[in-house]
Parts: sequence; structure tokens; C-alpha cells
Amino acid sequence: MKKETICIQGGYTPKNGEPRMIPIIQSTTFKYDTSEDMGKLFDLEASGYFYTRLQNPTNDLVAAKIAELEGGTAAMLTSSGQAASFFSVFNLAGAGDHVVASSSIYGGTFNLFNVTMRRMGIEFTFVDPNCSDEELEAAFQENTKCVFGETIANPALVVLDIERFANAAHAHGVPLIIDNTFATPINCRPFEWGADIVIHSTTKYMDGHDASVGGCIVDSGKFDWMAHKDKFPGLTTPDESYHGITYAEKFGQGGAYITKATAQLMRDLGSIQAPMNAYLLNLGLESLHVRVQRHCENAQKVAEFLSAHEKVAWVTYPGLPSDKGYALAQKYMPDGTCGVISFGVKGGRAAAESFMKELKVAIIATHVADAHTCILHPANSTHRQLTDEELVACGVGPDLVRLSVGIENVDDIIEDLAQALDAI
Repeated sequence: MKKETICIQGGYTPKNGEPRMIPIIQSTTFKYDTSEDMGKLFDLEASGYFYTRLQNPTNDLVAAKIAELEGGTAAMLTSSGQAASFFSVFNLAGAGDHVVASSSIYGGTFNLFNVTMRRMGIEFTFVDPNCSDEELEAAFQENTKCVFGETIANPALVVLDIERFANAAHAHGVPLIIDNTFATPINCRPFEWGADIVIHSTTKYMDGHDASVGGCIVDSGKFDWMAHKDKFPGLTTPDESYHGITYAEKFGQGGAYITKATAQLMRDLGSIQAPMNAYLLNLGLESLHVRVQRHCENAQKVAEFLSAHEKVAWVTYPGLPSDKGYALAQKYMPDGTCGVISFGVKGGRAAAESFMKELKVAIIATHVADAHTCILHPANSTHRQLTDEELVACGVGPDLVRLSVGIENVDDIIEDLAQALDAI
């Protein structure tokens, strides 16, 4: 099926007389006829559900739709995009291990890696996504377990050269993890360019309506864990907490990674998405292909307006031919990038704050990538914990304004921006 059809029908095919919509299984526990039946679930000898802290049928049906959209073999929902970022890396790396990551990533993810996960004993080397091949090569260590980047960085909007980073990762026998939140599988499918794991903050375009927080992890099923057995003992050697199961052998290349993340991480940390949130997420997915196209069309017009305005110092949007990420965007996302624009107002931080106070249609909010047009000053909010040096390294200068263009009438959005700029 094409992506548009998968958005509507993927993941769930009702049988005769069954509900047309994915049912909400709002239950913490599940009943079995015998203790032996339940024991098979705890031994991973049978598929099924026993406690929603690990898995829930509603969640799995929605995850299956996202896996189908991305072209993956298995997927799991998490309670948030941050949980997806954490699980995706922690499923492979532990104390004493090392990860290579793009420096142009969401500030919350940068903080998760650079502060919280360092406290857990995992070291990170951050590289400029536009670094030379020699600089990228130098970032790897003997104990490197994966590479992490974003298709389109939030909010720097740097486009990652997925194929180049995938080749570098594979040359060192490790997988590439890509956060595909901004592009969505409608505009980019990283697996087609060599990525091995894809994650999403489903809170953004996938939900699209400010209704539910969530995340998702999708496995391509292409990375051969057994070929790099010594690097990934958690997947290639027996797990004594599950009676000596070796995930890569029992569940194969297409199921080992997600099974381990569910059986170990979700079991112990419980960052499950609520079934009701998964249901709302599915409603958003059904219109994803329509909304993303409208977001991109609106953002293109807004970016062109801003780039021509005398009070705007600079504009970053991968859809503009003048943008440094344009060539890569045309390669990986020829049908459109996203609805998010970064720009600076002449006069710096003070001028940006004055401009934002005058807006009537665009709302000041920490959220991004949903139906509403919203705006944010990251250095004063989402990236507030970073130093000026770290802000520059992430591509998020103190004057940067992040504008998430919604699906309202684009003329109203542009008129609102014009009157606010005129008021400076």
C-alpha cells in the first residue's frame, strides 16, 4: 500500500463483525485460564499480554501502523519522545560504552545525552553534522555502540546526510539511529538511506492536535546483530532474567531489538504510552499525509515572505534554494521537509521578544509541529539549560526564533507576522 493508504488502514485489519476503529483496551491486566498459559508469556515462549506496563494491544496496533509507514519490521510505543530517545540508545549502550551523536539535535535530547546518560556511565562525542569525513571518523571509539542524529534538527533545521552517517556507522559495525520527527515517514523514510533504527516524538506531527504525548521506536530489521556479536552482548548472549534467551537467535534480525527493549527496558522502567493516548495518536495518523503536505506548503510561503522582509536578519528553512541544507533536502525529502522555520529578527534577543508580543494568530508555546501556528524563543525556553557555547554548537543562537507553521489559512499567518514585524 502507498503511504496515504497506510495512514488510514495500516496496522489493523478488522475481521468480520469486529470494530472498524482500533479498540481502546483500557485494562492494566489480562486474564488466563491456567498458570501455565501465563508462564509461557513470562518465558517469552508465547505472544500475548499480561500487564500493560510492558505491552498493550491498542499500543501494538498503532505501533504496527507506524512500522508499516517507515518500512520497518517491528515497533513499540513509549510514553514520550524523550523516552523513545532514551530507550533507543540504552537498549544498546550501558556504563562504559560510547555513542557518537550529531551536535544539532533537540536541546532536551542533548541534555539527556550530555548530562543524564553521562551520569549513567555512557560517554558521548558530539560532531557537527556538516563535519568532514576525517572528523566523523575520529569520533568513533572501540566501545562505540551506535550513532544518533535527526533527519531535520530541532530547531536548527540542519538536514543530516543520512547516507554518509549510515556508511560511517556501518564501517564501525554499529547501527544508525535517526529521529525522524520533523520529516515524518510521509516526507522521508530513513531506512531507505541506510538508517537502522528510527524514533519519533509522536506528540508532534503524528498526533498533530496537542492531544497526547508519546513516542515510538521502529526497527528496520536490517542490522545483523550476530555479525557484530562482541559489540552487542545484550542481544547476542543469553539473558538470564529470561531463562537464558538469546534475543538475536530466538527473534531474529527483525524482532530482536524491539523484543529486548520491551522485555527488559519497558519491564523495568515502565514508560508505556496510555492506550487512550495511542487511540488519539491513531486518529492523528489517519490525516498525517494530508496535514504534512499543507504544513509544507504553508511553511514554504511563510519562509519566502520572511526571507524578503527588511526586519528579518536571516531565515533557515530547507525548502529555500538559498538554504545550506537545500541540496540534502532535495535528495532525502524532494516532496517537502517540514512546517518549522527558524529565523532571526534584526535587533537580536530584545527585538525578537518585542515581535513575539505582538502576534495574534501565532501563539507562544513550547510545542511544535501541530495544527496550530506557534512560536518560541528556544534560548529562553527549551534550550535554556545550555550555555552560550553549547547553544552555538547546537546551531541555536540566542537570537533564533522557531516558528512552527500550522495549517490555518496561510494569508492569515503572513498578515500576522507582518503586523508584528511592523510593530518593532
